[in-house]
Amino acid sequence: MNGTHGSSDPSVIRSIAVTTDDLVTALEANRRGSQPVVLRVTPPFYGRMRARIHLTGGESSDYGDPSPLHLDPHVFVADSAPSYPEVDETRPDPYEIDEHHERHTEAVQEWRTSIREHLRDSVDIPTEDGPHEVEVKYLG
Repeated sequence: MNGTHGSSDPSVIRSIAVTTDDLVTALEANRRGSQPVVLRVTPPFYGRMRARIHLTGGESSDYGDPSPLHLDPHVFVADSAPSYPEVDETRPDPYEIDEHHERHTEAVQEWRTSIREHLRDSVDIPTEDGPHEVEVKYLG
């Protein structure tokens, strides 16, 4: 492989750049939605790659072999990260719909801010030889 041609082998990847907003959006979408959202790394593979938010199920067959890597957004988040706020957790007593909406909206915004403090510096990506650790660069 020379410097201008990518590889079909994802083990050549040394680092992945991901927009922090894309990651947070993907985490939230997977919590709230029915169709999984991933961070996709599209071949050919190079030492530095970009992972972009992607709704699964709409994959084009134009890629051939190898297929793009689909990374679960949770692999970017440390175990110490706060969990996404459940609607029942923000329910006021006595119940009042506007107050509940406001409390839940505030809790989600706090989560969006705090989750950014719990991102991993590296993640494992799948390869034929097993997991391959790569550095993560967060953008934005």
